[in-house]
Amino acid sequence: MAAIAKTDTAKPDMKERILKTADRLFYLQGIRAIGVDTIAAEIGISKRTLYNHFPSKDALIEAYLERRFVRPPSEPAPSAKTPAEQILATFDSLERRFAAADFRGCPFVNAVAEVGKEDRAVKKIAKAFKESRRLWFRERLEQLGVTGADALATQLVLLVDGSIAQDLVRDDPAMARAAKEAAKVLLRNAGVDVGDAVAEARRRARKRSPQ
Repeated sequence: MAAIAKTDTAKPDMKERILKTADRLFYLQGIRAIGVDTIAAEIGISKRTLYNHFPSKDALIEAYLERRFVRPPSEPAPSAKTPAEQILATFDSLERRFAAADFRGCPFVNAVAEVGKEDRAVKKIAKAFKESRRLWFRERLEQLGVTGADALATQLVLLVDGSIAQDLVRDDPAMARAAKEAAKVLLRNAGVDVGDAVAEARRRARKRSPQ
């Protein structure tokens, strides 16, 4: 019985080792460039052992993307930041990520680009991830009472994805700052106070203008 318990405990550990190794290699070097042989050799196991946990490379790719898909909590934790500040903080986080030596873009976009649109399982996970981020923006815009929150959330997601693409081409984390400034423009146009000098100057100008 003790031997059986030991085996059951060891299985998830090996599965996690395989998944962590695949995650690192797939993201840094590409899904197409990395085969199961490379992953197995990196861990020091046989391909058969790998296939005991993941029956195919496709199954491993799906598990890799699911692992990367950190879903927002159904009940968000209270935040000291206003919804507008939370939205803009997204771009601050992007800038820090862009500056990291291991940044290789969005793993979901990369996966669809590599395996092709015909792979429905990969595309489904990627689409779900992108939509979850769009809905995150929409929820905060709705908290701000923005009209047309759904359309504006889509525009903010486009700024996020556009800044990622620009950083990959230019290798310039400042692309996130440029996207943040564009996001401020969108928010101001929607009537959101983004708490900066430009918005304040506009409010003062409106007050001074004749009625």
